[in-house]
Amino acid sequence: MQRRTLLMGLSGLTLLASCGGDSAKFLPYTGPKITQIQIYKAERKMYLISIDKVVKEYKIALGGNPVGKKRFEGDGKTPEGLYFIDRQNPRSAYHLSIGISYPNPQDRAYAESQGRKPGGDIFIHGRAGKDKGRGKDWTAGCIAVTDREIEDIYKMVSVGTPVWIFP
Repeated sequence: MQRRTLLMGLSGLTLLASCGGDSAKFLPYTGPKITQIQIYKAERKMYLISIDKVVKEYKIALGGNPVGKKRFEGDGKTPEGLYFIDRQNPRSAYHLSIGISYPNPQDRAYAESQGRKPGGDIFIHGRAGKDKGRGKDWTAGCIAVTDREIEDIYKMVSVGTPVWIFP
């Protein structure tokens, strides 16, 4: 009897654990495939695009020093150029995040030619209730949206999606 109770209890825990995973937080995205992301730093806008149509538009916050291209670790700038979504982080300190492939080989080569490090860990992420009231550009070089918006973006965008970041 005890063994049967134990097995039923363990089975129930396994079922509960499978229901509580990160993918259970959100309904799946059923819209058009997002084929690229375009970010316009000067406008503080990000667009999710399917082929040639804008599917969603977002207001964004950038690095604390947003003018100019990111060159070095700690410069507070958001990169410019072509990158790719290279990972998803469901346990981000900023609610959810998706990684951008900065630095690319050209970024690394430039930083090394100047005897510096290029930096890294550039993400599109939420706020997680943090940094409210710090102004419009408060990240360390990332692109920030609201927590609700990153939930949508997280499920809409796949690893490998191109990200164009314009001045």
